[in-house]
Amino acid sequence: MDHATFGVKEENVTYTNRYGVYAVISNPEKTHIILVQAPNGAWFLPGGEIEEGENHLTALERELIEELGFTATIGQYYGQADEYFYSSHRDTYYYNPAYIYQVLDYQEVGKPLEDFNHLAWFPVEEAIQLLKRGSHKWGIEQWKIDQSAKKD
Repeated sequence: MDHATFGVKEENVTYTNRYGVYAVISNPEKTHIILVQAPNGAWFLPGGEIEEGENHLTALERELIEELGFTATIGQYYGQADEYFYSSHRDTYYYNPAYIYQVLDYQEVGKPLEDFNHLAWFPVEEAIQLLKRGSHKWGIEQWKIDQSAKKD
């Protein structure tokens, strides 16, 4: 089980906890990864906040329907990547543990319920460059390690 931390935990700051679960979803050829662009222009892995009463998988399944219109077969759990960051938009400091999963396959079942995001597939390295959060970049790095292990 892997664990990583991004950002700096500042002293004398109250952090708001925001637990999130995210998916690395590649095309069948494993050459491209889908990202979600928020209205503010930032790119993220698909996924989002775990709501009360949800576990990782129910939250991830709900988020994938909301953001992508996908149902998915959830695969390996890559680990937890903690992120400390300040949101100027919300004037809030966040502690955002991200639980990262692999999606083995998916089916497009409808239009995303959230129509304000932009979705796009990117070559793996470009996806890593575009992602805003270190925890999400880390998730793709874990996926890459996993893929190369499967080739050997």
